Amino acid sequence: MIDFKSTLSIALNSLKVNKMRSALTSLGIIIGVGAVIIMLAIGSGANKQVQENMESMGSNLLTIRSATAKTGGVSMGMGTKPTLSVKDSEAIQKQARGIEAVAPLMSSSKQVMYGNQNWQTQIYGVTTPYLYVKNYEINLGRPFTKEDDRSAAKVALIGSTVEKELFGDVNSLNKTIRIGNVPFKIIGTLKSKGQMGPMDQDDIIFIPLTTAQRKIFGTDFPGSVNQIIVKASSIEDAEIAQQDIEEILRRRHNLGKLKENDFEIRNSAEFQEKMKSTVQTFAILLASIASVSLVVGGIGIMNIMLVSVTERTKEIGIRMAIGARAQDIRMQFLIEALVLSLIGGLIGVIAGIIIALLIGALFETAIVISISPILLSFGFSGLVGIGFGYYPAYKASLLNPIDALRYE
Repeated sequence: MIDFKSTLSIALNSLKVNKMRSALTSLGIIIGVGAVIIMLAIGSGANKQVQENMESMGSNLLTIRSATAKTGGVSMGMGTKPTLSVKDSEAIQKQARGIEAVAPLMSSSKQVMYGNQNWQTQIYGVTTPYLYVKNYEINLGRPFTKEDDRSAAKVALIGSTVEKELFGDVNSLNKTIRIGNVPFKIIGTLKSKGQMGPMDQDDIIFIPLTTAQRKIFGTDFPGSVNQIIVKASSIEDAEIAQQDIEEILRRRHNLGKLKENDFEIRNSAEFQEKMKSTVQTFAILLASIASVSLVVGGIGIMNIMLVSVTERTKEIGIRMAIGARAQDIRMQFLIEALVLSLIGGLIGVIAGIIIALLIGALFETAIVISISPILLSFGFSGLVGIGFGYYPAYKASLLNPIDALRYE
């Protein structure tokens, strides 16, 4: 039977004798484990950031856009031909299944002025449910009321980016801005939502839909809108609602069986799943690349252990001569390789966590450190030590005691 305690003591003493070599041997594992943890932390952080951004834009949403206008045979893009109306949104609200709220809107980029300050931003003409549908919250002031929409009131809600550009540190509540040549009273400011890719969700102004139609954008047809946003009760309900909406709009727009839709419906869930899948694939790719460092570190352990076997041939011969068996020699070298890899793994875990947190702080990016990658990396470092340490240990156990004692 192998005396594990004695073998462990001999293995540890051997590592202590060559401290510098032991440290350099562990370096590959340290770098590999640290790299895996850093990459997984960055990948998980990116996944979390995407998920939060998606949620900030609203969940279970269906975006209905009007048709494409064509000029000289050139398509001008979806939403350029007015085929949707407020009446369509009311019909969807009444007839479609599985929906919580419906919000028609118009939008366009406009110049906004306050005193001698001006700013180009996106103006949205919306109804009261839009804030709920898109997860916007009031910071100061109040939201629109139904009376604001009925009377086409010249009131506005502004995002934090617009407030900063026009007012600086001054409170903008109850101040008057001009959109084009039309004065608007600011009745509320919006809580910041941050960036969503290239889009600044705070660089925005909301005004009542009727006000936008009558006084800012104008419409070719009374009641026409660019988009209708529908919030479904769940992902499953969104699919049912999408089918109902298509049938409702085709019927309302008098589209025969052979005619194409004069509108487009986009399901946010499909886009969100694609984004999550892309980010997860990216995270796995990063972790896979980092894992190569662990394999390289394992090869380093094997090389050093082979050198160690050669250098300690006489020592092995003496141990065998006084009664050590082949399995004792194997176990000694395996323990040495395992200890080297586990120590390297532990240092790598600590270094990886510290560097990941520093990257998050320096570059202001989301970092997620969870226990699973840490345990996985640490466990894998142990397997690398055993896997790459076995051959040198096996080679050492095959030495002939007499030949080993004669080795110079």
